[in-house]
Amino acid sequence: MGQHGKHRPLVTRAALLAGCVMAMTATTTAAAECRLALLLGLDISSSVDVDEDILQRGGMAAALRAPEVEAAFFMADQKVALAVYEWSGRYNQEIVLDWLVIDSPATLAQAADVVGASKRSYAEFPTAMGEALAFGAGMMGRAPGCLRKTIDMAGDGENNEGPGPAMAYALPDFGDITVNGLVVANAADFQTEDRLTAYYRDNVLHGPGAFMVVADGFDDYLRAMRQKLERELTPPAIGALEQRETAG
Repeated sequence: MGQHGKHRPLVTRAALLAGCVMAMTATTTAAAECRLALLLGLDISSSVDVDEDILQRGGMAAALRAPEVEAAFFMADQKVALAVYEWSGRYNQEIVLDWLVIDSPATLAQAADVVGASKRSYAEFPTAMGEALAFGAGMMGRAPGCLRKTIDMAGDGENNEGPGPAMAYALPDFGDITVNGLVVANAADFQTEDRLTAYYRDNVLHGPGAFMVVADGFDDYLRAMRQKLERELTPPAIGALEQRETAG
């Protein structure tokens, strides 16, 4: 009896170690089954009017339904987890689509339907990018385990309320998150394409391979979103890219 008692701590430590290894293996396996957690942000600040919001919301839904985007979702055995939220002022972020593992074309169509049927929550608040990104990091914290994490910031203006993106990027949560941009240029009168792309390049893009796509106003949102999704769902390229291609 004494002999067994003598070795009990060793047995306990071995059991704990085995449990930790099993938990780590399960986490690694779960991540290996999901290649990307993709979080899309919709700008609903006061500079986006009613018609523009319809264009961006409908454009995102239509891009998710596009055949080339659907093909990109299912180009590998590993799945993609998708979520969408809308943002504007410091305290004005709302979830549009909570995390959904896209495991079939039917599930992807369901996600597109939710986005397309959604209504904006606010219309009168400024552009608080730092708070929007911090909210996005919080959502990423409860995303399914995936190999990569990407947040998209789509917007037609610069931060004009509260701390900017640098505040969010100082948080530990952003250590493994990439932030891409969809710049809606020439929409607000005071925001030119050159100014906005420079702002996004210098302040918003974050992490390895981060890039932006430029939409020439909200009429071009669908084309830009489709292009961006195709690239994000493809194995990552190296280096940042500012690109604009004609629809075709």
